[in-house]
Amino acid sequence: MKNELNTVQISDYPNLNLEEHFNIEPFFKSSTDFLCIAGYDGFFKRVNPAFLKLLGYTKEELFSKPISDNIFPGDKRITSSYRDELKKEVPLLNFENRYLTKSGEIVWLSWTSIPEPSLNLVYAIAKNITHIKKLEEERNFLLANLTKVNAKFKQLTYTTSHDLRSPVNNFLSIFSLLDISKIQDEDTLKYIEMLETSAFQLKNTLNKHIDVLNAEDKLNVKLEKVGFQNTLNNTLEPLKALIEDSQVTFNIDFSGVTDINFNAFYLQSIFLNLISNSIKYSRPGVPSIITITSKKVDEFIQLIFSDNGLGFDMKKVDGKIFGLHQSFHDHHDSKGIGLYLVSNYMHSLGGNISVESKLNVGTSFFLNFRS
Repeated sequence: MKNELNTVQISDYPNLNLEEHFNIEPFFKSSTDFLCIAGYDGFFKRVNPAFLKLLGYTKEELFSKPISDNIFPGDKRITSSYRDELKKEVPLLNFENRYLTKSGEIVWLSWTSIPEPSLNLVYAIAKNITHIKKLEEERNFLLANLTKVNAKFKQLTYTTSHDLRSPVNNFLSIFSLLDISKIQDEDTLKYIEMLETSAFQLKNTLNKHIDVLNAEDKLNVKLEKVGFQNTLNNTLEPLKALIEDSQVTFNIDFSGVTDINFNAFYLQSIFLNLISNSIKYSRPGVPSIITITSKKVDEFIQLIFSDNGLGFDMKKVDGKIFGLHQSFHDHHDSKGIGLYLVSNYMHSLGGNISVESKLNVGTSFFLNFRS
């Protein structure tokens, strides 16, 4: 007789009490992730040892005060808004915020939280992403400063070359006014001729130097035919999980113009920054909609990125939005770098960018590329 292995299916026992039949305590205690159960009243009900160790509190200390007391002040408002959504039975996926440990250290946590309305409880798992955030901050800081220093150095070089040409041109004008027919000394005539020749050589050298500077950007930045749809596909792929979790809807229309002559890396970075910003600054509880269209406008090819997110007051941000380290929301991940880089990419290759926005309505960016 053939032996058969009987397998128990949980679905075969709808009244099975997991707490009674399966001991989950070892899993809860040994997990290196941070597990907790919180009440709708804003207090922890249960946490695992790893969470206590991370924050440095005893269980009694942690349970005796509201959860909000442990949250970094700059993240309290947005955390509260998302907690309200949890009470409406909206799961919270990949939400990042900062907590304060007992010693005052700041730690970054990425949360996945599931509400249980029948018990007024929230079940949550968090991962410590502090080291990732530090690496991102260091990378963005170095990139932004390198871009800033490079721009200043280039401007100084242009200014120096331009300013030197003016006195050289004046010097050459003096030679044109000289009446050398009145000069009889041959050595003097020879020296004047040498000075004039040297002045012309200096002028030509300065002109060539400026021509090299103008061409340098094109030599260092590879220009090629880049398709909008292909760039979008390459951009969305690494954001796939975030997009699915955020339930973003995309309206895409590249029928007006399908491609441009641009740098592929720059264009993908532009798409990445604008799309991730739209997701980052979406309104809690409002399904995010991102619209991207292309069209021909005079001598430019125009891309329009629009969303229905938080928006901002244009009067308050006028002239600042594309500046370095400028942020206009208290979002924990606002560094004021993304739009600065987008603006630099556009202007470095002869384009420009503008913006329109309304609070709690949305934002539109208009990118004009030279055709």
